[in-house]
Amino acid sequence: MSTTTTVTPLTTQDAEVLLSAARRAAESAGVTVSISVLDAGGHLLAFRRDDRAVLVSGETSTRKAYTALQLDSATADLVDLVKPDGPFHSLTTALDRPLLFIAGGLPVHRDGRLIGAVGVGGGAPEQDHAFATAAVATLG
Repeated sequence: MSTTTTVTPLTTQDAEVLLSAARRAAESAGVTVSISVLDAGGHLLAFRRDDRAVLVSGETSTRKAYTALQLDSATADLVDLVKPDGPFHSLTTALDRPLLFIAGGLPVHRDGRLIGAVGVGGGAPEQDHAFATAAVATLG
């Protein structure tokens, strides 16, 4: 007899917690950003763009989250793999939906299972990664 473990999916309430935590981290650093939260199917659950955040940050935050979700990895950990001499250099153009290999996207897990992702865009890559990390830590 096999046992099935049910994992609660990422909820809209979880998405709001992630969004709020990333926003607080960015505000405390004085950085204006966009934040995207996706569920396990890649659907947008929550989004926020600061009034003064660069417009492209909305797109980059979503693409970072999508990349983290599809590859179940922090986008910061993938940057070197897709450089021209990297083992996955062609991955940047391999899919219909564009991936983005810039730090700021993190997968979200619950009970060891992938349930979604968060992406932050608008700051320096290291800042975006830190803001996303702060957000994911709140769901602990």
